[in-house]
Amino acid sequence: MGMKVSLAQIASGTDISHNLTLINQAAHRAAAAGADIVVFPEYAMYEKKMVDASFADVAQPLTGPFVAALAVTAVSLGITVVAGIVETNEHDARPFNTIVVLDPAGLLQASYRKMHLFDSYGFRESEWICPATDLTPVVCDVIGRSGERARIGLMTCYDLRFPELGRELADAQAELVLVCSSWVPGPDKTEQWRILAQARAIENSYFIGAVSQCPPISIGRSLIADPAGRVLGELGIVPDLITVNVDRDQVWRARQRNPSLDQRRHAIKRRDQGF
Repeated sequence: MGMKVSLAQIASGTDISHNLTLINQAAHRAAAAGADIVVFPEYAMYEKKMVDASFADVAQPLTGPFVAALAVTAVSLGITVVAGIVETNEHDARPFNTIVVLDPAGLLQASYRKMHLFDSYGFRESEWICPATDLTPVVCDVIGRSGERARIGLMTCYDLRFPELGRELADAQAELVLVCSSWVPGPDKTEQWRILAQARAIENSYFIGAVSQCPPISIGRSLIADPAGRVLGELGIVPDLITVNVDRDQVWRARQRNPSLDQRRHAIKRRDQGF
């Protein structure tokens, strides 16, 4: 039967209340399409062209009003909500770039702090955002309306360029990896986004749901790829929603056909510090 996953491509800005309205509207569309999960981009709570000190000013804890509002949406629609927030940090002036997962009962099932900050292409995200201190890959089980279960893994944007994290999520039995992003535009960036999403899906034999903010801040082009790397659905550059049925059995069939995960002769070794 599978599980229906909606990617909600929005254009968040600096008005948090307005961003919540966008999220609510898209979540209602997803629920109407029968979705079990609706996924929003990185920085869905608060976004601007360049990360700066204002992100710390607006940051909220996981128990704050923004996550509480997401929980209300999840409960009212009976849907799992995945979205990017700016999370307060008790130990550093820099907040965390965090993805939260709220189940249909409004409970926080998982939160993932971005590991790899975008210090690339002239950007310095780490100047204003604190990287995750815990490098454990984050997975959780999601139960759909029909009782169908799926194990999801979480990535944020620049993480997509690091195959080690993708492989660790596979080792943690992820069947669907959600990549919440605000992929910065530039030469070749759209092509890289698509190719990297397909590559992570192929090499790990799982579904990838990659959702991004819209232009001009980001590129849009949200997509879902299956374990063979086939793009099952893709959006353009305007705010929109795509809903695709994800069949977890397809993951296990793909891994039986091509058991490369079991044939590895190299293990991932992490540094204790330094990421």
